[in-house]
Amino acid sequence: MRSRDAVIEAVLIDYGGVFTPSPFVAVERLGAELGAAPGELVEVMFGPYDRDTDHPWHRLERGELPLTAARVEILALGEARGLRADLHDFFKAMGSLDGGIRQEVVEHVRRLKRDGFRTAVVTNNVAEFSEHWRRTLPLEEIFDAVVDSSDVRCRKPGSEIFRLALARLGTASPDKAVFLDDFPGNVEAARTFGMHAILVGEDPADAFAELDRLLQR
Repeated sequence: MRSRDAVIEAVLIDYGGVFTPSPFVAVERLGAELGAAPGELVEVMFGPYDRDTDHPWHRLERGELPLTAARVEILALGEARGLRADLHDFFKAMGSLDGGIRQEVVEHVRRLKRDGFRTAVVTNNVAEFSEHWRRTLPLEEIFDAVVDSSDVRCRKPGSEIFRLALARLGTASPDKAVFLDDFPGNVEAARTFGMHAILVGEDPADAFAELDRLLQR
């Protein structure tokens, strides 16, 4: 068990790119197949992901737009740039990535909760996939709170989703929390909000080793 005077009380963790391979990797691979410049298809499909805007993907993640309508709008954005930006192709690309749920990450979070840390998953996600992704993890066992952008109607990198997650964990002070995410913009937003934050790479082991050092475990 951790000591009572430990600085960090709560650990907030992204879903895609942490528990699973990164969706950004899938889109980059798809873009390369289509002949897009690096980052181009990510920009078309996901918009400026380090901001919260009216891009159709952002509205989709905030639960303001159904998936079918978002697909049509993103296809049109792609056509304007000579690209086939089809969300169906993106979802197929995600399914083709090596590996599924990273069980080593699940076990690490399980140990965090066992050791007395408050835990939450904070994910930008799509309402139509809610039932599916929630089945992939033992949510009630490893998390004290589940914060899905499409459910709470706000998304990363906006500060409101972090504030909501901390409230659900009963941790009012951001400096007593640490956030892990695979997107640099979300990590920077968490730091700006006042939390500790760690960027997760393609191998999450490095990020979780950094987390353990921060938690003095």
